[in-house]
This record gives sequence, structure tokens and C-alpha cells, in this order.
Amino acid sequence: MIDPKDYRDAMSAIASPVHLLATDGKAGMAGLTVTALASITDSPATLLVCVNRGTPSGPRFIENGHFSVNSLAAADRDLSDIFAGRTDEHFERKFTHGLWKPGLHGQPALMSALACFECKLTEVKDIGTHHIFFGEVLAVARPALGPSLIYHRRAYGQAGQ
Repeated sequence: MIDPKDYRDAMSAIASPVHLLATDGKAGMAGLTVTALASITDSPATLLVCVNRGTPSGPRFIENGHFSVNSLAAADRDLSDIFAGRTDEHFERKFTHGLWKPGLHGQPALMSALACFECKLTEVKDIGTHHIFFGEVLAVARPALGPSLIYHRRAYGQAGQ
């Protein structure tokens, strides 16, 4: 096996877009910052997102059964830190930052996001330290334009115009 630190260091060399994963429902609101996200297929539109199993928000996503993925614009860097847990704000309090409204399927949609995907959680697979959430995309929106927030070599940057 390779050393986990060596793996993380190598992965930090790959620039990744930054997203806010959010949920609302009977278990309550929750949100977190993620970079481990991928499109699986466009028919049916499906994506996957990786969430650390140790996060207190994980059970809320699973119980609610729905979530949104909000792709951040470079201007929303502060939101990334808030949703990454770098402040003392948790669960619903995180959503006092940024302009949010319910999407077509009731999931939190960030109005400054470059893209918002509302998903139905179709499967959860546990691998190592993470849950892999598979989400069938029920609705998409592109509320804003601008450069994308990226994370590269453990620092924020931007891509595109």
C-alpha cells in the first residue's frame, strides 16, 4: 500500500472545481464543501460525489435522500471555507451566508452558483474513509456566470472567464 500522505500530496497537484453539497428534508439542512465529484452518464443524468464518512452531515444527506450540488464561482471563495467547516457555523447556520432558495425539488440552490444540480440519492457505497453518493439529476440550473473556483496545491484559484 502507498502512504496516504503521498497520495494526498499527489492529488493536490490536480486542480479541481469546488462545489457546495447541500440537503434539506426531514433530517434537517446540511452542507459541505467537496471537490471529489464526477459525471457518470448523461442518460439518465447521474453524478457521484465523495463524502468523508466522519462528517456529521453525512447522515442527514442519507436520510433526506435528496441533495444539490452547487458549483462555485471564484467570487464565492468565502462560502467554500464556511461549508468546509473552517468556521464555528454548522448545519442550518451555514445557509445564512450566500443567497439560497429552494430548487424545483426543494433542495438548497445557491443563486451565485455557476451550475446547480438537484439530485435524488440512488445509491450509497462505502469505500475506505468515504461514502460515495450516486445521484440521479432531477433538475439543473445555471444561475450565474463567471470564472470557476478551483482548488489546486491546497490553495484556491480560478479558471475561465
